[in-house]
Amino acid sequence: MNRLMLTAVTVLSLAGLAQAEVTEEDLAKDATTVGDVLTNGMGRGLQRFSPLETLNKNNVKHLVPAWAFSLGGEKQRGQESQPIVYDGIMYITASYSRLFAIDIKTGKELWQFDARLPEGILPCCDVVNRGAAIYGDYIYFGTLDARLVALNRKTGDVVWNKKIANYKEGYSYTAAPLIVNGLVITGNSGGEFGVVGEVQARDTKTGELVWTRPVIEGHMGTYKGKESTMTGTLNATWPGDLWKTGGGATWLGGSYDADTDTLVFGAGNPAPWNSHLRGAGKPVEGNKGDNLYAASRLGINPENGEIKWHFQTTPREGWDFDGVNEVVPFISRDGKKRFATADRNGFFYILDREDGKFVAAYPFVKNITWAKGIDKNGRPIYVEENRPGDPTAAADGGKGQQVFAVPSFLGGKNWMPMAYSQKTELFYVPSNEWGMDIWNEPISYKKGAAYLGAGFTIKPLFEDYIGSLKAIDPNSGEVKWEYKNSAPLWGGVMATAGGLVFVGTPEGEFKALDDETGEVLWTFQTGSGVVGQPVTWEQDGEQYVSVISGWGGAVPLWGGEVAKKVNYLNQGGMVWTFRLPKQLALAQ
Repeated sequence: MNRLMLTAVTVLSLAGLAQAEVTEEDLAKDATTVGDVLTNGMGRGLQRFSPLETLNKNNVKHLVPAWAFSLGGEKQRGQESQPIVYDGIMYITASYSRLFAIDIKTGKELWQFDARLPEGILPCCDVVNRGAAIYGDYIYFGTLDARLVALNRKTGDVVWNKKIANYKEGYSYTAAPLIVNGLVITGNSGGEFGVVGEVQARDTKTGELVWTRPVIEGHMGTYKGKESTMTGTLNATWPGDLWKTGGGATWLGGSYDADTDTLVFGAGNPAPWNSHLRGAGKPVEGNKGDNLYAASRLGINPENGEIKWHFQTTPREGWDFDGVNEVVPFISRDGKKRFATADRNGFFYILDREDGKFVAAYPFVKNITWAKGIDKNGRPIYVEENRPGDPTAAADGGKGQQVFAVPSFLGGKNWMPMAYSQKTELFYVPSNEWGMDIWNEPISYKKGAAYLGAGFTIKPLFEDYIGSLKAIDPNSGEVKWEYKNSAPLWGGVMATAGGLVFVGTPEGEFKALDDETGEVLWTFQTGSGVVGQPVTWEQDGEQYVSVISGWGGAVPLWGGEVAKKVNYLNQGGMVWTFRLPKQLALAQ
């Protein structure tokens, strides 16, 4: 591993000034403190809302660059990370499983860790990393060869390095870890390779496994080194042995609802994509073809990994509508504790926080074709003729009937995190308006090989835009305003008490919008597409905003006609940090 280290004198001087270790209490308060950013999502509930209001609608035009840091070299590609800020240092992960420590006052590199990636890694959707976690004196992040690494946050030295899964079988890891009560909790990636989705919890100090929870029925969980319980009921919703390679990768990580002491993780697409092979291709009695718990949200006990509840957004899934998108706790207008999640399938769901039960669902993208709506129990009302056809019914034994489906398999919303404003009580959802030609093909499982059984081409729905940032009222599903963008939106969103919504575009523009109207109030050209996740904090009495810029992710690799439309965009790798000067804080 190659690392650029501080000199011994600098390390010692930093250690003398260092703050205390990060505690569970610090993590629990992250959403309300303003001097640091300790968790992915700016709080473990993932609301991505800052109570800071120094920077506001009147003065955001005075926001200026403070420093910029280049990730350098040839290792560019997609930069989807969110910064962690603590003790005068910013920690940022980058493509190809790298982690940088940066002085937040100067933008100077303090140290760098490069994971030694083996030949033959199999990341499906670019070489991205979405962020780190901090606890005690350690900084944690995952690698593309499905490992979890703990580093000393002051020096970058490796404390422990643990294997999550076997990368040769198609597993990888790209999400930011989640830390709760001294456990570092991870999912896994690799759903296109017939892997089995799983959530793991490890001791933060040693990296030793405490519990594991596979999320596909029939697999056994573990607790403290011994088998605990089976996930679901063997063959209850899967035919034959397909559960053994059933997919459901937990590749986006999870959130934590402290009020109910519940981890909430999403499970990705079932494998293979060809739903006819899984008994889900046509209506069946009961829920035999639902393929639990793929395309679902799961409430998990953080102490032992037991499943408390589940809600499946797309039973009988056949379009690659992963169920991994973040689940965000909020309080509804009538005072009820609710979850909100904007699904890849194009519907915005409201669930009860106590038991995960369905409350409501609203379409948030246009022209949905695969379902007419969602029934009173939360199940889709399918349009069966818009399911990709069964290839075994084809006269030549080739591909099944092709359909045009909306949204595309990249989703009404993909991984890019939404924000919730406690000020406006609106969710700000980065979405895309696109569809796809999709068809099924014969497929058989081979370890380490793609396991789709489908072909596809993504197409834009409208000539003038694909990306759409929508302000959604979770109490009614009403879209209060919409900001349209020519290229797809693929980065995270942040809201602030100052009345601002920050978002980046693939065209390189980092923007601040009015949270009530969607009007663009400030923009800055970063030089490459923004698919990262913005954060804000207060330092020396001034408000700062940071975002990572660097075009990439799944769109250029999987986007079909959409990828051709944006192939002029340049790659990059830059951390941009902006500040509102004190003397301009009151300026109009």
